Amino acid sequence: MPTSQPLLLSPAPSKCSLEMLTHHYGDVYEHSPWVAEAAWQHGLTEAHDSPEALAELMGLMLQQASSEQQIRVIQAHPDLAGKAAMAGELTQDSTSEQAGAGLDQCSPRSSRALRRLIRRIRKIWLPFVIAVKGLDRHAILAAFEERLNNDGATERQTAIEQIIRIARFRLIDRATKS
Repeated sequence: MPTSQPLLLSPAPSKCSLEMLTHHYGDVYEHSPWVAEAAWQHGLTEAHDSPEALAELMGLMLQQASSEQQIRVIQAHPDLAGKAAMAGELTQDSTSEQAGAGLDQCSPRSSRALRRLIRRIRKIWLPFVIAVKGLDRHAILAAFEERLNNDGATERQTAIEQIIRIARFRLIDRATKS
């Protein structure tokens, strides 16, 4: 009975220079390569060569960051199906993730409902961030509605947790494609 090989990233993070790590993994956190830099400075071992382990360490770096740094990471995320998506200005990862959730195929009515929710949440908070992988637009809209009642601290923490999930999905995707 063959045993499956562990999923590993290529290049191996433990073998990367700072420049190489940020080149290959600095974009995992939307426009925030400092998260990968912080992980490198923390120290990478062969144990961090799996997408799960690197994701855990990078997530820890984000959780330990100042609230100002966390807010900048949240602000770096585009609105779902927002202006950047319509203008084709999303990162390749964001474009793929939003399309996978069917956000690029919303009916005019669904698009209007989504834009209304985006405007509502923008009035009280930052961009609504959710790991869309595995969700459809109905689940995303339900999460919007549910999170509208969050206070600022709760929503910041929820957004950070979602961003960490997004990064984990992105690292796993890269490992499976290499």
